[in-house]
Amino acid sequence: MIDKARALKTARYGQTITVLAMVGLASVYVRALGFTPIERFQGPAQKILYVHAPAAWAALMAFGITGLLSLLYLMMKDRRLDRVAAASAEVGLAFSVVMLTTGPIWGKPIWGTWWTWDARLTSTLFIFLLFIGYLALRNAVIDPVVRANYSSVIGIMALVLVPFIHLTVYFFRTLHPQPVLLKPSSPSMPGVMVVTLLLSIAVFTVLYVGFTMQRYALGLLREAREEEAAHAGA
Repeated sequence: MIDKARALKTARYGQTITVLAMVGLASVYVRALGFTPIERFQGPAQKILYVHAPAAWAALMAFGITGLLSLLYLMMKDRRLDRVAAASAEVGLAFSVVMLTTGPIWGKPIWGTWWTWDARLTSTLFIFLLFIGYLALRNAVIDPVVRANYSSVIGIMALVLVPFIHLTVYFFRTLHPQPVLLKPSSPSMPGVMVVTLLLSIAVFTVLYVGFTMQRYALGLLREAREEEAAHAGA
């Protein structure tokens, strides 16, 4: 049986974390817009970095966690792992919408085009569509065990795709620049910009936690209602 009281408590914790993250997000953007210098080549458009890159980080982190939890579920058959994996996937899709929206907005003034089918852009779109399929599968399959097994197979693909997406700028010639933080040498930007970017990444990470906790709690409550309906029908 689903513990509804525990689910509601998890939802409240998630809401608190989300509110704190939103306050932090506002503070970061005040810093980015008012106290972080304008990049000399790209101009004001470069400030989209402080939204786009953290959203990409949060989306790929969410998909990677979904993949890891999916693998663990197939090994341990613990329904909690599947529930968190599903919540993480849905939150990752929300962040990837931000990523795929802000990217073209930034790219248009810098590259002269909204979209181009280079390796980084194509692979991020592919993983977005993959997880749309993941959630569609979960909604189409009624049996919870079959649903968890099938969706876990799709989720595990993220364990390959996430590092591949990061490495595309090394494997292929793309319009995307090489990483400015996740690389062996020092960051490719001034320290004040690095601090702003890291703060934004941290806030998006906290926001991911808050969203995922709330989505996990909503999933538990939905299962509780389904159990109550099944018992009433019996």
